[in-house]
Amino acid sequence: MADNNQLHATVSWAGDSNFIGRSGSGHAVVFDSNKDNGVAPTPMEMLLMSAGACSSVDVVSILQKAKQQVTSCRVVLSGERVDSIPRVFDKIHLHFEVTGFNVSEKHVERAVNLSAEKYCSVSIMLQKAMTVTHSFAVIQSELQPEG
Repeated sequence: MADNNQLHATVSWAGDSNFIGRSGSGHAVVFDSNKDNGVAPTPMEMLLMSAGACSSVDVVSILQKAKQQVTSCRVVLSGERVDSIPRVFDKIHLHFEVTGFNVSEKHVERAVNLSAEKYCSVSIMLQKAMTVTHSFAVIQSELQPEG
């Protein structure tokens, strides 16, 4: 019987500065430690994108449950790192750009806040080690979606 409280993964060196991560669910992702000429994101870039992906899942789900007609959700992420080693993040900012027809700013604000404060495991975990901030913009679509 699987334990929902445990996740497993492996990371294997693939030569040069490349590494292959394999999740316990069988998915693979490439990491590259060469930030200047790399072929894949660095581990720190993956961490930043993980915060964005986790939060985006929440925001879209919450807006859909609120019957908002969302056609696009994009999160622009920025992370500030300290100058000393280890070069950890000390600040991360997530800016959501939600597009849709007649989308309520109040609903988007609520969705972003719920993700930040209650649902996004990645962002909430990172808040224990650094400052994580959120902002949003609502972009109204000109055309009403079909359906």
